[in-house]
Amino acid sequence: MANESMRQNWSDAADGWVENEAVYDAVLAPVTAAILERSDPRAGHRVLDVGCGSGTLLAKHAAAGAEVVGIDIAEGMAAAARRRVPGATVVVADAQTADLVDAVPGPPFDRVVSRFGVMFFEDPEAAFANLRRAAAPGARLVFACWRSEAENPIFSLGTDVLAARLDPAPEPPEPGAPGPTAFADAGRLESLLAASGWGRTRIDAFDFVCDFGFDGADGVEERLTMILNGRTGRLAEEQLVPRIGVDGWESVVEEVRDELRRHLVGGAVRLPAAVWLVTAVNPA
Repeated sequence: MANESMRQNWSDAADGWVENEAVYDAVLAPVTAAILERSDPRAGHRVLDVGCGSGTLLAKHAAAGAEVVGIDIAEGMAAAARRRVPGATVVVADAQTADLVDAVPGPPFDRVVSRFGVMFFEDPEAAFANLRRAAAPGARLVFACWRSEAENPIFSLGTDVLAARLDPAPEPPEPGAPGPTAFADAGRLESLLAASGWGRTRIDAFDFVCDFGFDGADGVEERLTMILNGRTGRLAEEQLVPRIGVDGWESVVEEVRDELRRHLVGGAVRLPAAVWLVTAVNPA
């Protein structure tokens, strides 16, 4: 695969993501709904979900009568998607480099969709071009990607407590490097899509609230679970437990809880979120 570090990261995160998929689905529900509205799936459509995770978009598109295919770089994610959507075809591969026509034989795709799954490519221009080659003429590309870290406290609130204890301290990513905010620059994203052959690109700001209090609780434990399962959380536990012991680690985790509690909104963890909602069309 073209990006081994991302494959390893998502493989490591898969168990925690799958175990808590109900939390992710609830918190990201506004984005899922926005993608589905723009995708507008119909019976007879063939849909490719890029970075399908545990199958949220696959399930939504299948419910609309579409034939659904998922691709993910982590076997744990793919296995969960197969369980959730038994009628789906789900392959473990890198969508940047895989021969999608060979991997999932059938007619070209009418829709290519993704919820936060396209920002991790080592060569995004090549990846978008590869996806377009598997799409039918007039096919629609619809995806959501994060804007900047500064606009999204989901990347810092609580996580910073752990990051401050890492040694060495993590270097901030280079602008545009593979990762959650790789496409924060909308101008760069538009250029990448144009260079890869997609046309009629539309990039809209979409703001919503990550509401971790969706079940009536304060959402602190739900948000804490996400933090600890994330890359910084896993690395912090790996480094700190040998250094300060289990009790010391639990004290640090309690500091993260306290930080979240200090920022409750209306009695719950509710974080403003900023994404790009992107559509484009295959003109070929």
